[in-house]
Amino acid sequence: MKINIKATNLELTSAIKNYIEKKIGSLEKFLKKIEAQSEIEAYVEISKITRHHHKGEVFYAELNLNLPHKLLRLEEKSTNLYSAIDMLKDKARAQISKIKSKTNLRKPK
Repeated sequence: MKINIKATNLELTSAIKNYIEKKIGSLEKFLKKIEAQSEIEAYVEISKITRHHHKGEVFYAELNLNLPHKLLRLEEKSTNLYSAIDMLKDKARAQISKIKSKTNLRKPK
C-alpha cells in the first residue's frame, strides 16, 4: 500500500509521518485480498483547523483509500493529533470489514 501524506497549517515532522505510516500501514493486513487485485493508495491529510483556535476540536485527519471500484473517505477531528489519527484508523478498519463482509455475501463459494 502506498501512503501519501499532506499537512496543512502544521509542520509534518518525521515523528508524525512515522506514526501515520505505522497506523495507516497496519490496515494493509485487512486489505490483502483486495490489494492482490491492484495497488491500493492511501491519501492522508492532517491539519490544524485554525491558527487561533485553542479549545475544542483543533486537529483534523482525513483518509482517502482508493480501493478497486470504490473510494473510502473518512475524517476525524480531535483535540490531539495522534488521537485523531487513531480514531481514523479504527473507523477505517470498521469500514473495510463492512465492505469485505458485503462482498463475501455476494460471491458464491
